[in-house]
Amino acid sequence: MKIGVVTVSDRASRGEYEDLSGPAIEAWLKNAIVTPYETVKRVIPDGMASVRDTLIALCDDEACDLILTTGGTGPSPRDETTEAMHAVLHKELPGFGELMRRVSLEQTPTAILSRQTAGSRGKSFILNLPGKPASIAMTLQAVFPAIPYCLDLIGAGRIETDPAVVKAHRPG
Repeated sequence: MKIGVVTVSDRASRGEYEDLSGPAIEAWLKNAIVTPYETVKRVIPDGMASVRDTLIALCDDEACDLILTTGGTGPSPRDETTEAMHAVLHKELPGFGELMRRVSLEQTPTAILSRQTAGSRGKSFILNLPGKPASIAMTLQAVFPAIPYCLDLIGAGRIETDPAVVKAHRPG
């Protein structure tokens, strides 16, 4: 099992501030997943080409089963993670973004500005998460129950979770 964690941020990629979002994803995964896995980490600038090329490399060259991105899904001109996703995905699974927005709207009205999505490229599943560390755990808690089964369906590696943290749902 190989998991990519990608922080999309101009300032973090230039070292102007510490990336807190990528480590927040890693901490949540460490508690939730019992399957041994390797993490491939990237901190990249915003922009279509940067995100697209990184996602393609993680899917096609690194053979990541699961890729979690954070950042770049808002409405500002440099937020192009969603556009890059559309260029990379073979199949979009918009229900993940819909659920993350619904859960986030319970905390803040600006969650409606999010353009998060998810989908598959070959045997890789890619999910866009919010950029704020506090929102990352909340949205992962909401959507992660469906991810192990999604990985099964696309032929990716099998992932097992700690049911005390998050219970994976696999239809019988």
